[in-house]
Amino acid sequence: MNSPLIRIGVFYDGNYFLKISDYYYFQHERKARISLEGLHEYIRHQVAEEEDVDVRLSQITDSHFFRGRLSATEARDKDRLFHDRLLDDILMNLGITTHYMPLKTRDGRLQEKGIDVWLALEALELALHKSFDVIVLIAGDSDYVPLIKKLNTIGTRVMLLNWDFKYVDFKGENRVTRASQQLLEHATYPIGMHDVIDNGLASSEEIIENLFVNQPEPVAFPAPKPVRPTGPTAAGPVGTVGISTIKNLKNGFGFVVMPPNNLFFSYADMSEGDFNDLREGDWVEFTVGRNHRDEDCARNVRKVQPPQDSEEYEEEPEANSSDRL
Repeated sequence: MNSPLIRIGVFYDGNYFLKISDYYYFQHERKARISLEGLHEYIRHQVAEEEDVDVRLSQITDSHFFRGRLSATEARDKDRLFHDRLLDDILMNLGITTHYMPLKTRDGRLQEKGIDVWLALEALELALHKSFDVIVLIAGDSDYVPLIKKLNTIGTRVMLLNWDFKYVDFKGENRVTRASQQLLEHATYPIGMHDVIDNGLASSEEIIENLFVNQPEPVAFPAPKPVRPTGPTAAGPVGTVGISTIKNLKNGFGFVVMPPNNLFFSYADMSEGDFNDLREGDWVEFTVGRNHRDEDCARNVRKVQPPQDSEEYEEEPEANSSDRL
């Protein structure tokens, strides 16, 4: 085949991508995270189809991941650092270049500022210097419209991977993810991944199945000796190891029974096993920690076998926690 090599640059709006991955892990019936390796293979095949070349001539030569990240002060909790480093390891092993800016606290919330500008500048500069034939943009914000317009003027085609879905979160609030219509109109190859994935899963297409991380087989853990937390509060001091049951589970969040207020935890606090395998009433071991609001929470959560003397751990009446889920 006489077609030249198609050079592909992939650029991730990291916050957007992680929101998509969370959706498939917690909301979608697939219950699995997006595989970056599988996504890159899909990109190669899709670009080859759009550009009408053999897939061997469709190659990703650069990939970049842009995201706000916790400052050292905000991330002094080792568990939060662990999950950031885990993502770093995955990106590094796949040869994806990372670009981070510190998150800023505004009105009590961590916010991401400047990432879209940095991504746009980097994408345009690399498109000029490395002569990308196609840039794949994984984003949905209208702030990227000027970037696509500039790329169009230099003859670089833009493939936009976008998603359109909605769901109700653990607080009962409606959440919507939808790409800007302007982005869709200016992209050379807009790809509605929500339809691509649902249709591909329905027909068991291998390349779509490979877009998801394979789930490990559940592991049976021996029951540890139950330790009733002790200390100045019901939960005990930070670092106390406890064992109790799960009170509630909703969309990646839950509570461990620990009167009077119980202990909040999320999927990120799991030390072993899969959050989606948990059920209300399951016994878990955990470590008492503190969250960013300086409240007690459960860390290092893992499912365990019920202790033989579990009757002494029956739930006590809960105070002031009815509105926590």
